[in-house]
Amino acid sequence: MLQAAGGGGNGAQNAQKQKEEAAKQQDMKNTMLSSLLDQKARARLNTILVAKPEKGAQMEAMLVNMARSGQIQQRLTEPELVGLLERVSDATGARAGGKVKFDRRRAALDSDEDEDY
Repeated sequence: MLQAAGGGGNGAQNAQKQKEEAAKQQDMKNTMLSSLLDQKARARLNTILVAKPEKGAQMEAMLVNMARSGQIQQRLTEPELVGLLERVSDATGARAGGKVKFDRRRAALDSDEDEDY
């Protein structure tokens, strides 16, 4: 019984260590991104993270990998970050500008029906 109680505490310690390690890695990533991006570019990346978390995380990972491989030599500005984002979006097949398709026939039928009454 004492071993079971000790095992439960050990699991809690491991979970706490994992949380601390994840927080440490997140802090290191944030520090690296802050050194890679100027203030406006960092604000843009944060906006992307809020609007599209998956795309923001993808961009963060890409920027960190580019910095580690030496592809980024100086701080990126907001227009440079937008350019990278557009290249990533084009490469993944995502459309740069969304389009809304409007079915005029259906809308015309609806408006004709309203006039008859």
